[in-house]
Amino acid sequence: MNIILPILFASIAAAGNGLFAYGQRQSAEVSNGLLFVGASASVACLLALLTSPAVGPVNLESIRQNWVLVAVSGVGLFLTYLGFNLLYSNFGVSHYVLYAVISIVTTTVVVGFLLLKEPVNVYHKTAIVAALVTIILFSVGQSKVDPENRTLV
Repeated sequence: MNIILPILFASIAAAGNGLFAYGQRQSAEVSNGLLFVGASASVACLLALLTSPAVGPVNLESIRQNWVLVAVSGVGLFLTYLGFNLLYSNFGVSHYVLYAVISIVTTTVVVGFLLLKEPVNVYHKTAIVAALVTIILFSVGQSKVDPENRTLV
């Protein structure tokens, strides 16, 4: 079982997500957080376009042929940016756990298992149940924090 590459790729995504979360939380001081998100998305877009030749052939015709999927993905990225901006600017990055676990359900279960019919076994199902328990435990933990001075009550 080759687990090294998936862990490496997930670690790259996690590092990027950490940087994104840091920037988003710090942008709470900006008067328009969504404008900040748009500007950071522009940087991400430029970097993606510049890096794309390194991961495969540049075929603009395939982009044209798949414009609906490009649009769906773009809307998905926008919703992700919007949700992060609202979550981080209002509640802080510690609430990332909610996004992460809800993403497990929406992405793994809805997109992976239901829409794309990817295989699922008892270990996957157990992990999803554990993820749902995480939301419950986090919510209970948050109810024990005084929001004014961020101390336990």
